[in-house]
Amino acid sequence: MEGSSGADPSAAPLPLAKWRSDFARAFQYYLDKSKPHSVGRWIGTLVVVLTYVLRVYLIQGFYIISYGLGIYLLNLMIGFLSPKVDPEIEVMDGASLPMKGSDEFKPFIRRLPEFKFWFSITKAFCIAFVMTFFSVFDVPVFWPILLFYWVVLCFLTMKRQIMHMIKYRYIPFSIGKKRYTAKKGSAGSRSDGMDGRTFTGLFT
Repeated sequence: MEGSSGADPSAAPLPLAKWRSDFARAFQYYLDKSKPHSVGRWIGTLVVVLTYVLRVYLIQGFYIISYGLGIYLLNLMIGFLSPKVDPEIEVMDGASLPMKGSDEFKPFIRRLPEFKFWFSITKAFCIAFVMTFFSVFDVPVFWPILLFYWVVLCFLTMKRQIMHMIKYRYIPFSIGKKRYTAKKGSAGSRSDGMDGRTFTGLFT
């Protein structure tokens, strides 16, 4: 009798697929819950970075991984500092960033949002840390040359980005929106000259 013995082959991977689905769902849940806590997220990332740096320092190797990691971080930084829409394209389309106080206000929107910027950095350092446990990635190189080349590349890239900011008059870091709150007792101006204005954080 055909098919009378043995289990269905398609049923074997189901527990693994269910575990992966449950893990991905739980991971996304906690990732979404961490989004408002920017300070705590960056402190955790700092711990990961220091752990990676300490490991590379102690084993005196895996410099090629660190170099690739540095190039990737530089690319992320450019995306974080760049506007979502290139001002050069806006000029070609007839639109432009506001140059005068009478122009329409256009908030700065990053090409790479802060949360994705943080998550990409953290994930990159975690992957690099795992790679340091495999000797195949420990390619012998003269690390001062890699460090010098990365510093030069970083200088040239940031110089070009700063010139782009100056040309199109935008600042990637904003103090935040102004909020006006009613003063207790009277509506007069405050003695400190702030007129009830408060400011939000940098990464908005």
